[in-house]
Amino acid sequence: MKIFTSAQIRELDRYTTEHERTTSLDLMERSARAITHVITTTWNAQTPIVVFAGPGNNGGDALAVARLLSEQNYQVSVYLFNVHNKLSEDCAANKRRLQEGKRVKAFVEVTVNFDPPQLTSGTLVVDGLFGSGLNKPLSGGFASLVKYVNQSMAYVVSIDMPSGLMAEDNTYNIRTNIIKADLTLTLQQKKLAMLLADNQSYLGEVRVLDIRLSQDYIQKADTQYRIVEEDDVRRIIRRRDEFAHKGSMGHALIVAGSYGMAGASVLTTKACLRSGVGKATIHLPRRNYDILQTTVPEAIVQIDREEYIFSEAVPTEDFDAMAIGPGLGKHETTAIAMIAQLRRATCPTVVDADALNILANHRAWMQQLPREIIMTPHPAELDRLTGTSSNGCYERLSKARELAEHINGYVILKGRYSALCMPDGHVLFNPTGNAGMATAGSGDVLTGIITGLLARGYSQANACLLGMYLHGLAGDLAVKDLGTESLIASDIIRYLPRAFRKLED
Repeated sequence: MKIFTSAQIRELDRYTTEHERTTSLDLMERSARAITHVITTTWNAQTPIVVFAGPGNNGGDALAVARLLSEQNYQVSVYLFNVHNKLSEDCAANKRRLQEGKRVKAFVEVTVNFDPPQLTSGTLVVDGLFGSGLNKPLSGGFASLVKYVNQSMAYVVSIDMPSGLMAEDNTYNIRTNIIKADLTLTLQQKKLAMLLADNQSYLGEVRVLDIRLSQDYIQKADTQYRIVEEDDVRRIIRRRDEFAHKGSMGHALIVAGSYGMAGASVLTTKACLRSGVGKATIHLPRRNYDILQTTVPEAIVQIDREEYIFSEAVPTEDFDAMAIGPGLGKHETTAIAMIAQLRRATCPTVVDADALNILANHRAWMQQLPREIIMTPHPAELDRLTGTSSNGCYERLSKARELAEHINGYVILKGRYSALCMPDGHVLFNPTGNAGMATAGSGDVLTGIITGLLARGYSQANACLLGMYLHGLAGDLAVKDLGTESLIASDIIRYLPRAFRKLED
C-alpha cells in the first residue's frame, strides 16, 4: 500500500474527477456514505451525535455525514465553523443540502461567538474540522475547541485525520491542540503520520475506508513511502529444490555473544537456522563454548582465542552471509576486531546491537563499511549513531533515511511498523508484529532471520523485506496462543515455521 503525501492526495482527488467522469462533490458523497455506514452499524439511532465541521472539504464531508445520519432518524446537532466567512465550494454545497433537508436536530453556523454544547459520556462527536490538508498548528478558537473536546467524556470519531494532526511532519506541531480520537476513519489510504509512534495517542483505532479513488493514479504514482503487503512477500519467497542439500542452502557466520551474553548468540543462531540456511557457524569467546554446543547442537562452533570477548577478525570467504553484534560487548579490543571484521567481509553483512554501539563511539569508521550493508537499530541505537532526535519520530525516520543513503546500505528502524530505509531513499513499513514483541532478544531474532535469508541467496532488499515480515508474523501467531504479556524472544523462533507455512500456503 502506497503512502501519499498531502499534495499527492489532492492530486489523486483531482485525477479521479478528471479521468473517471465524476465530480469532487460526488467523491465527498462517497466518503460520507462510507463514514455513515461505519457509524450506523456501530451506534443506534438513540445515540446523540454532535458534528463539528470546518470550513474546508473535511467540513464538507462532516456536513454530508450529518445529513445522511439525520435521514436515518439519528438526532444530530451540527456546528459549522465559518469564522472567516469563507467556505470551500463543496462545503458550501453540502451546507445547502443539509439545510434543505431540514432533518437535523440543530444547525449552528459559528461566525463569531461559540456556545459549546454539553458533551457527555453517551455523546458521539464527529470531528470534521480539518483533514489531511492541514499544514500548520491549530490556534485561537479552534485550539480551544480541540481542548474542550479532549477534556470531555464523549466518544470521538475523526474524519480522515484527527483535527490538528498533519499528514506527514508534526515535528513543530502543538500537541495540546490536536484532537484525541477514539476512532479515525481515514479515506482510501493511511497517511505517514499514522505510522509513527508519537502520533498514536491521537488516532485511536484506525480504519481505512475505500472510496474508490483512481486505481490508475495509485498504481502509476511514485511514492517515497509504502506499507508492505502480503502479496509483496509471497512473490519473493524462494522454493526449496527437491534435490537441495545443506551445502547448497547457504552457510552463515554469526559473530556474537561476549561472556554473560551468550543468550544473544543462541537466539541469533537458532533464528538463522530456522530461516532455512543449510549451515550456521557461530564465532564466540571460549567461555561460551559449552552453552552453544548444548543449546544449539545444529550449529558449528568456532572459538575465539580470548576467554570472555570477541578479539580477532576471521575470514569470511567460505560464508554466504554474516551477522555481527548481538551481545558482543563494547570492549576496545572487541571494537578493533569488529571494524577489522567488517573491512574484510566478502559476503552480505548484518550489523546489530553492540556492533552499532561501537560504530556510534567511532563514527569515523562509518566510512569503512562495505557497500549494501544492513543495519538493524532500535530508536536508541539510531540516536547514538546519528544524534538524538529531540523533535520526535519523523525526525528520527528522516535520519534513518539519510543514514541508509550515506552508507549506501539498508537501515531497518525497528519498532511498530518497522521502517526499512533503502539506499535510494525509499522506505517500506512492515505491518506485522505486536506489542508483545517488545522483549529482550527480539532484535537478535530478527538479525538471525535476515542473516539466514541472505545465506539462502536472497538479495539484501528482499532479505530485509521478508525477514522483518516473517519476524512480525511469527510474533503475531505466537500472541494468538500466548498473549502479549508472556511472549519472549524464543517464542518468536518457535513460531517461525508456522509463519513460513502461512506464506507458502
